[in-house]
Amino acid sequence: MSTTIKKFDIDPYLYLIPILTFLTSLPGLYLGFSHTHIEPQNGVLFFGVAIFAAAFILSWAAEAAQMDISESLAVAILALVAVMPEYAVDFVFTWKAAHDPEQAHYAIANMTGANRLLVGLGWPLVLFIFILAKKKKKIILDKTQRVEIFYLAMATIYSFTIPLKGELNLIDTLILVTMFAMYTRRIARMEAIEPELVGPVKIIANLSTIPRRITTILLFLYSGAVIFFVAEPFAESLVSTGAAWGIDEFFLVQWLAPIASESPEFIVAATWAFRGHAGSAMKALISSKVNQWTLLVGTIPLVYAISGQAIKPFMLNSLQNHELYLTAAQSLFGVALLVNLKFDRVNGLLLLILFLLQLIISEIRMEVTLVYLILAVIYHILHRKSLIPALYMGLNIKKKL
Repeated sequence: MSTTIKKFDIDPYLYLIPILTFLTSLPGLYLGFSHTHIEPQNGVLFFGVAIFAAAFILSWAAEAAQMDISESLAVAILALVAVMPEYAVDFVFTWKAAHDPEQAHYAIANMTGANRLLVGLGWPLVLFIFILAKKKKKIILDKTQRVEIFYLAMATIYSFTIPLKGELNLIDTLILVTMFAMYTRRIARMEAIEPELVGPVKIIANLSTIPRRITTILLFLYSGAVIFFVAEPFAESLVSTGAAWGIDEFFLVQWLAPIASESPEFIVAATWAFRGHAGSAMKALISSKVNQWTLLVGTIPLVYAISGQAIKPFMLNSLQNHELYLTAAQSLFGVALLVNLKFDRVNGLLLLILFLLQLIISEIRMEVTLVYLILAVIYHILHRKSLIPALYMGLNIKKKL
């Protein structure tokens, strides 16, 4: 699938941007790849700069890819690459949990923390950057974004069954990974449209088809490599620095490590929102949420079984169940907010305040869960006319909406 892209006049200084971006990513990539020992405070700096640079390269790759594939698929690839650090960190905890049950607590904490960060902090961040930069009152999503919203809704509804069972098992793996495959198949069939290009992406756009596609793939691979080799030492440096300051270990695993691992997609989303592409920014964060709620959660019992060399469920205790209920309830409320394709200041503040409440006062998990569920019911009733169109778009049912 390809669209005809017009040729751009390139300012020679524009070439300096990708060159400098690549150069700034190299020190962190080298340190991460070579496992060179570095003081935690310096690690935060070097690895953080590398992730920042990789995020920009990744955003260029995603924008360039939209010349040949649908925006949804390009953004989904971006989200999958950007979230690789989260997979790596969580899989390490899950692998260890088969031999040390204490690690299971950290695996769930890390996964739920990352999921709640995306919705509770990421979505409001995009909204308020867009409002400040473009003097708008709300984000209006394109109707095609009902696809992401639909699959997020399906994954969210299923996620409530996990704490009800008190375990994650290989049946969950089968269902959730299948759900992710269905989502990927659906967005792969969506039409490509001519993207609005700015900055270094214009350089890629001026290439002929084959060189453009090769360059786009190389950008995805390079940014993915930087994120893969740098994110874990960045998270470790951040956690070590926090521990040196006397911050609780559970808090570090649930919040600081995910902030580090989610930073690439946050940077991409913030950059797009600042440029006025709030819809694409939200699409990236929602897509990331979908693949975390399906592929990441679904592969936890598989990694656990392989590590333990036995087919056995990943058992959950009451605290882990509460964490999953809270995460699922927040996700359900998020779906209810966006199903009418509008996201305004009041709803952004509501998401942020509820997120900060459970972050600051962790003892009120279940109370905040109840608030999320009540609000989700209210908003779904208010937006009930948007539910069927989301279903049709998600399943690609041909009907005039």
